[in-house]
Amino acid sequence: MNSELWESNEEIQYFREYLRIPSVHPNPNYAPCLEFLRRQATQLELPIAVYYPLDAANPVAVISWQGLEPQLPALLLNSHMDVVPVFKDSWTHEPFAAEMDAEGRIFARGTQDMKSVGMQYLAAIRALKRSGARFKRTIHMSFVADEEMGGRRGMRPFVETEEFRALNVGFGLDEGLASPTADFPVFYAERSVWRLTFKISGTAGHGSLLLPNTAGEKFQYILDKMMQLRKQQVARLENNPELKIGDVTTINLTRIGGGVQSNVVPPELTAGFDCRLALDVNHDEFITQLNTWMSEAGGGIELEFDQKHPYVPPTATDASNPFWLAFKSATDELGLDIRPQIFTGGTDSRFLRKSGIPALGFSPMNNTPVLLHDHDEWIGADTYLKGVQIYQKIISNLANVK
Repeated sequence: MNSELWESNEEIQYFREYLRIPSVHPNPNYAPCLEFLRRQATQLELPIAVYYPLDAANPVAVISWQGLEPQLPALLLNSHMDVVPVFKDSWTHEPFAAEMDAEGRIFARGTQDMKSVGMQYLAAIRALKRSGARFKRTIHMSFVADEEMGGRRGMRPFVETEEFRALNVGFGLDEGLASPTADFPVFYAERSVWRLTFKISGTAGHGSLLLPNTAGEKFQYILDKMMQLRKQQVARLENNPELKIGDVTTINLTRIGGGVQSNVVPPELTAGFDCRLALDVNHDEFITQLNTWMSEAGGGIELEFDQKHPYVPPTATDASNPFWLAFKSATDELGLDIRPQIFTGGTDSRFLRKSGIPALGFSPMNNTPVLLHDHDEWIGADTYLKGVQIYQKIISNLANVK
């Protein structure tokens, strides 16, 4: 397809219009997104509902297509409206202009994460409705706020509401990642995010002395133990080519604090870590290990958590899950090479899984560099339109699961 055909393509036009809405952190304005989605719902002749699970600044919009057997648990196609900040000096294209070059690459914040997926859902539904298709199960398309900030104002409170329960969701699709190769990653689980801080107290005094039991000595002990654990996980990856980053626990020192002036031994130091616990880690045992290290370091250490996500069982990817079989059947029929794996970061699908709803993360963007949160984020027009066709088949299979 040449650039003129891309420019005139209806779905490309809708997609670029959505990308031009700067729903960007730290203060996203979702009102233009809602106006756009209301127009989309009207064009599709489908009802739209807007919910406010936490506050008026963070809406959740749901466009619904009722199934022939609405008593069956519904299919949820989830995406988020918010995007991460941009640093314009690092971009060669305007971040919210949705410019398209001669190769069909569309540049804008959100092209990969994840306005593309939300619009591909709508495009797939538009094509299916025009074809006269009908399905057993109701299909809900949700557009949520605050995913980029952890979902605390969006999906996390939404799944606890009566409005969400009334949607009767039985299975969810959410975002995945681009793939620089020909295959497609499919995410069936996420690691547990623990962001923790060691508050380390010790003997304070003059810097000319060798005081016992200082915060610095304890800091060194804790840091050594955490870095040894990190090295073990690095070795696991290096020694087993079958493992991916989502299969291991990641440990990273992200914050250090303390001290008053250069000649004073401080009474307290802090060390913050970002930990992503692999599915094979027992959370109680991990806490016990941290407490043991704090005691061995000399005591006087408190552990505080910014985030402490529980273990969430993965979505089954075998014959016990009819939705997985339907998804796999669709990708097989399309000749897609899919790679089931554990997501490296966090998405709203973890809140669905925690609620007992199976969910998969999938973004049909192969042969595309991973550029989410990067400058000059882009997706190819051909890749985008191919993704629409892929979703048509996947949605058709999922919505007809018996």
